[in-house]
Amino acid sequence: MIIKLTHAHILGTIIAYMFGVFLVPLVISFSKKEGLVDVPNERKIHTKPISRIGGVAIWLSSMLTFLCLVFMSYYPEGSLLSGILLGSSLMFLLGLVDDIYNLPAKFKLFLQISIATLVYLLGVQINSVPFFGGMNLGFWSYPITILWIVGISNALNFIDGVDGLAGSVTTINSVTLAIIALAMVPPNPIIALIGFILAGSMLAFLTYNFNPAKIFMGDSGALFSGFLLATISITGVMKAATVAILLPFVVLAVPIMDITYSSLRRILKGQSPFVADAEHIHHKLLHAGFSQKKTVVILTSCAIIAGAFATLFMGENTIKHYFLVIFAVVIIMLLLNFIKVLTKK
Repeated sequence: MIIKLTHAHILGTIIAYMFGVFLVPLVISFSKKEGLVDVPNERKIHTKPISRIGGVAIWLSSMLTFLCLVFMSYYPEGSLLSGILLGSSLMFLLGLVDDIYNLPAKFKLFLQISIATLVYLLGVQINSVPFFGGMNLGFWSYPITILWIVGISNALNFIDGVDGLAGSVTTINSVTLAIIALAMVPPNPIIALIGFILAGSMLAFLTYNFNPAKIFMGDSGALFSGFLLATISITGVMKAATVAILLPFVVLAVPIMDITYSSLRRILKGQSPFVADAEHIHHKLLHAGFSQKKTVVILTSCAIIAGAFATLFMGENTIKHYFLVIFAVVIIMLLLNFIKVLTKK
């Protein structure tokens, strides 16, 4: 099986990064002037007010990249793409309103389900499982799809509690899903492009989000990124009526484990699963004595290992490409972190 990265994939990643590096400082400056900052409290680990609308830069750089690709005639035509772009933008707007006005959890969940329903009606659906000869889900397609989209969207929000963590995990996850989408038979270059553009936007964001962070992605960034990961995993992988449909569960193991653990723990305590606390997996690592940077390294390494297992299933050639791309991504992350340390001094 031959994996082919087209000019659109490479250019998309680079353009998204360049847009992001330009936009993030503007968002930081704007949010400070308007008071759109995250104020420290007993549940949070930062000690000074920090911009909380990084999602604006992530969303803008991603969408502007698509616009650039249109002018460069690289824009891919395909079904479901419009639904993904529309749904992710609505999720971004919902998160942005929540970042500014702090919406009630139940109302926000209702809107998330509504957006996921709209996207479901536009064709982004989990229709079958690989068991029993590719059993069609029928009625169960809707609740399973909604649970997946809303669950993964919120899972990214759950792990966004340490500088650089959500951005690093999202970058690894998006690249992994993109590579798997290219390795599918037939390949899905459209979905892969979305993954690479998200990775480029997120790397730009990480330039300013690594510890000590100058900006947080906020609900706008987390919901936008989580929604994209959820939908590209459906359209790029889960459309296959084979065991490959289970690969997104492996790829997204880190956010899935955290949201599952956190939700079950709160329910068993008689609390709402939507009530924020300081007992996530990353908090446990911090309490165990690991620094923020080491916590990010540990959980990002888990995401890389999970991605390796998933790509290994696709074949030897796929995992070779995976390690090549991930190696490049990790080197870029290390350089960004190193540059940040130097500029701080």
